[in-house]
Amino acid sequence: MRGYEDPERWDAVARHYATTAHPFTARYAEAALAGVGLGPGTRVLDVAAGTGALALAAARTGAQVLAIDFSPGMVARIVEAGLPNVEARVMDGQALDLPDGAFDAVFSIFGVIMFPDWRKGLSEMARVTKAGGVGVVATWQRGGAATFLLLGEVRSRLFPEIEPMPMPEGVLALSDPDDFARALKAAGYRDPQVTVVTHDYELDVAALDEPEALFGMSQDWARLSEAERAAVVGEVRRMAEGRPVLPVPSTALIGVARR
Repeated sequence: MRGYEDPERWDAVARHYATTAHPFTARYAEAALAGVGLGPGTRVLDVAAGTGALALAAARTGAQVLAIDFSPGMVARIVEAGLPNVEARVMDGQALDLPDGAFDAVFSIFGVIMFPDWRKGLSEMARVTKAGGVGVVATWQRGGAATFLLLGEVRSRLFPEIEPMPMPEGVLALSDPDDFARALKAAGYRDPQVTVVTHDYELDVAALDEPEALFGMSQDWARLSEAERAAVVGEVRRMAEGRPVLPVPSTALIGVARR
């Protein structure tokens, strides 16, 4: 089982995910929400919600939100937020235990793209979206984003002889806007629109003192020796050139479609 398919690995990183990843993914969540009219009475589903970047932002509109994730640790973080209009459950996004057409808007922000069967994940999203409702999916471009992207670039520069681990199939399949739009239509949506959004991941250089918290979910990191990891950290520090923050430009595609 690959690391991103193992709920126990996500449980293990849930504590620091809320500080290292959530504020960054929240920026894309806000972009995903920008074109969707939510408000009191709107029923929203957040699939593979992580620590709730989308779910919590949607809740601020007054919508009634259900956030699901296969990681109990991630779900617990959402529950801790204590918002009365957010419910969080442990659930497999590839087999949603939810009725057809139950939601006005269904989102997955960098979630369904990680599924072993991402096509099933998309079709399940479409199944539970009501007729006339909206589905919104965010994916990364082929190189990934944030610390994954940075690690890939540094590893290839320092250790070109080490073959990188493959990206999740969903990321590769949906990294082209036209392919992404076709996949949304194949899942059961219509009129897809794909937008390119880029933000800087602002890496706190001081966090390199605990590199496992930054790079631990990457299987490329797991394959490096202690000496190779130390070399990666040293190279990132060099790239920062004494700055406290190293920006890592990261590009996402956000697809919005109707049911």
